[in-house]
Amino acid sequence: MKLLFKFNLIYALVMALGVAVSGWISRGFLQQQAVDEVLNNARLMMEQALAVRAYTSGQITPLLAPHMESEFLPQSVPSFSATEVLGKLRTNHPEFGYKEATLNPTNPRDRANGWEVDIVQAFRNEAELKEHVGQRDTPTGRSLYVARPLRISDAACLRCHSSVEAAPRSMVAKYGPANGFGWQMNEVVGAQIVSVPMDVPLQRADNSFRLFVGSLIGVFLVLGVVLNLMIWWVVVRPVTRLSALADRVSQGELDAPEFTTGSRDEIGTLAQSFSRMRTSVVQAMKMLET
Repeated sequence: MKLLFKFNLIYALVMALGVAVSGWISRGFLQQQAVDEVLNNARLMMEQALAVRAYTSGQITPLLAPHMESEFLPQSVPSFSATEVLGKLRTNHPEFGYKEATLNPTNPRDRANGWEVDIVQAFRNEAELKEHVGQRDTPTGRSLYVARPLRISDAACLRCHSSVEAAPRSMVAKYGPANGFGWQMNEVVGAQIVSVPMDVPLQRADNSFRLFVGSLIGVFLVLGVVLNLMIWWVVVRPVTRLSALADRVSQGELDAPEFTTGSRDEIGTLAQSFSRMRTSVVQAMKMLET
């Protein structure tokens, strides 16, 4: 087996192991980075929703309060404003979503359905649970969601949701007396749920992974070519010449030329040792002839 073949076989095994380990580590890192990016976007949307709710509660609701006796204006409700504002995002980005999923809502569009009910029940069953993060398949692709509990912490909410009798007549006239009542203080009535698509960040992670692995393989291949040339020039070439000269001397060709090399490495030392051995052989052969 040739020296270069042995070297290339070992080099190929090392390259395959290096690419496999580096690819496994980098893929996991890039995938996690993509998930973290999506999670940060979801939490940012959640903070935007909370900001809209706070603005509505602090500035819009007091302004519309005088008009509520004659006509109920849903724009005064923080949850309605947050849903409307973030709902505009779906006009150009339908894969994004925000919903204040409620078990017993006043507005029917806020009613929790399917998997949303499970999230609300999880918050109701675990009082210490402040946030729930998960993934689910949607018609537009894989989606990550962040959910936080909607807990009645302000007694002002009970003015509209404690009982039909206590609620504003204009609200009952608009939505009816069947839904949105019976809420209690500190009760979890629903969950804020933000959904953010994962396809684009994951696709970017896959593209980065392929680019990294391709570049790594390219570097290994270029390095392999350079090492092959270097080994051939520094080791294989002089050893081959020295081997051919040794064959000629061993066959009795005493006038074979000297092996000359200017290097002072191991090859140069071997050449010097061969020259001394050749001189000894020539002298021994001449002594035998006489």
